Amino acid sequence: MCGIFAYGNFLVEKDRRYIIDVLLTGLSRLEYRGYDSAGIAIDGEGDNEMLIFKQVGKVHALRTRINNEISLDTTKTFNSHTAMAHTRWATHGQPSERNSHPHRSDPKNEFLVVHNGIVTNYKELRTVLEKKGYVFESDTDTECIAKLAKYLYDSQKSRKDLTFTSLTKAVVKELEGAFALILKSVHFPNEMIATRRGSPLLVGVKTEKKLKVDFVDVEFGADTDKLGEETNGLLVPDAKPPTLRRGESRAFLSEDGVPQPIEYFLASDPSAIVEHTKRVLYLEDDDIAHISAGELHIHRLRREDGMSSIRSIQTLEMEIAEIMKGSFDHFMQKEIYEQPESVVNTMRGRVNFETQKVTLGGLKAYLSTIRRCRRIVFTACGTSYHSCLATRAIFEELTEIPVSIELASDFLDRRTPIFRDDVCVFVSQSGETADTILALKYCLERGALCVGVTNTVGSSISRETHCGVHINAGPEIGVASTKAYTSQYIALVMMALQLSEDRISMTTRRNEIVECLAELPRLIKETLALDRGLFDLARTTLHKEKSLLIMGRGYQNATCLEGALKIKEVSYMHSEGILAGELKHGPLALIDENMPVILIMTRDSLYPKVQSALQQVTARKGKPIIICNTDDTGITDIYQTIRVPRTVDALQGILTIIPLQLLSYHLAVMNGVDVDFPRNLAKSVTVE
Repeated sequence: MCGIFAYGNFLVEKDRRYIIDVLLTGLSRLEYRGYDSAGIAIDGEGDNEMLIFKQVGKVHALRTRINNEISLDTTKTFNSHTAMAHTRWATHGQPSERNSHPHRSDPKNEFLVVHNGIVTNYKELRTVLEKKGYVFESDTDTECIAKLAKYLYDSQKSRKDLTFTSLTKAVVKELEGAFALILKSVHFPNEMIATRRGSPLLVGVKTEKKLKVDFVDVEFGADTDKLGEETNGLLVPDAKPPTLRRGESRAFLSEDGVPQPIEYFLASDPSAIVEHTKRVLYLEDDDIAHISAGELHIHRLRREDGMSSIRSIQTLEMEIAEIMKGSFDHFMQKEIYEQPESVVNTMRGRVNFETQKVTLGGLKAYLSTIRRCRRIVFTACGTSYHSCLATRAIFEELTEIPVSIELASDFLDRRTPIFRDDVCVFVSQSGETADTILALKYCLERGALCVGVTNTVGSSISRETHCGVHINAGPEIGVASTKAYTSQYIALVMMALQLSEDRISMTTRRNEIVECLAELPRLIKETLALDRGLFDLARTTLHKEKSLLIMGRGYQNATCLEGALKIKEVSYMHSEGILAGELKHGPLALIDENMPVILIMTRDSLYPKVQSALQQVTARKGKPIIICNTDDTGITDIYQTIRVPRTVDALQGILTIIPLQLLSYHLAVMNGVDVDFPRNLAKSVTVE
């Protein structure tokens, strides 16, 4: 989805060229989120001037446009300055320059805003503002935020105690939906406001000296802080002056109490910040962060709402090398090849192979509660949903607790009954998936124990669940999830193993799985060695095809669905995952000599049943490509085969998905597709 980046310097002299480069580099780090246009806003030549540059297409096109601006003085220096940038993923209005961010309040650029999310009541706001004479320039929901800020400012500007914070509170109180936004105004020079509700936003801090404290105090507004609240109707400002209990921003003063030189980096994602600083704080819903005179003040939208009175400054564990391609052509390719290491990182410190014991520290205090629950409800979207499906059987086998798996959007549509003795597990790579977060809030309201499984420390799901597991796969930049899938798979298997430790009857089965976990990195490397053969298969057999069926059953059903998803999302080839047991109930009608079929046929308890599916396909003149085990001598040379190492059935899906990941990658490259950024898709889906 949309990406936000902003930069502010205080008592740190920087020229305009440096500021522009920081903004554009920040946007390039957010490209993986998916976007169709980009823009930046910087200070102009005068005190009341702000410059906006927008461009449809990629960030490099915006960079080229700015470089061609002959009138722009890039050598001008600023001792203090605030600037913002944005990549847009179209939701309201087509990709175009006029719909790109930043959006402005008026032709004089008095208020500028960048925004991630959706304002659900924008039509009502727009109607009211248009009646008051405001002219809209775009089709977006975002523009009404800037226009609303100007309207409230114009109606209150005679008041000497009007602050940027109180004005922003009045704006945000009128907004409905999920959003993260940054505001900048000529009326509050060198100041910047950031606020969020449902969409991620974090602040990076860079100083030469150590910060005085490692947290920022939250400042609560007084009850009379009611600028812009409804009295007689929408957008009618209240006459009472705002009263804020303001305090010093203790973290940003030097030992002698003098403000120190400081730089701020605000972004939707840590990957845009890590090259500048590793000290960050994550904003909570309804936080209003105000940067002014080198200090960061955090206010709450409403006075006493039970939130913590501090925001901790944390240290990012990410390294800049992790978000670079290195020697690989694409991030997706790099992330496929990182899987031998990423699965080790998921298990590191959690699996003792000598004692065959699994310990997930994030679940330790809640194990007895989970074991006593009446059912486990997994909720996820896309690839994360498939990882839940892949591990459902082992959960049911080891724990003997009923398990249901829900697509988050459908779960919300049905308003599924949830009870206090349910355990709800929410799986999301980013931890910011909008539907999954809404499902989480739904379950929290009903008193269920909520468990998060994410790849992102500090994400909304990791903060709002009672307990959870970080999969530790490392940053995943490619839109098509690869290493996060296998790490989620292993994290969920480890969760099932730990939950079943009190079941003596399952000891042998549990030990078998733990032994195979130890061998998994080596087996993944052996599977990756098939890459050249998979490239040839894609080139000679599948490249020109328009459709592909992938079949399997049991543990391999999830592999079929995930493999089909990968192929369709990056190569744009129609692909369908089919449960082999359902072949006779409709899909068999598609089979003939022209329909390409991949059949996953590994040596497990369901092998004879998959053999039956193979016979049904070949009887209709189908020519399936078979993914089978290296030691399977029962499959003759008349079939094209992809042979993967054999492991325990509960983990075999990790090895069978890798050839499909590689096939999807090669097909995408052959089709000339932008592998890392497929059309119409975004890495982090932060809107419903």
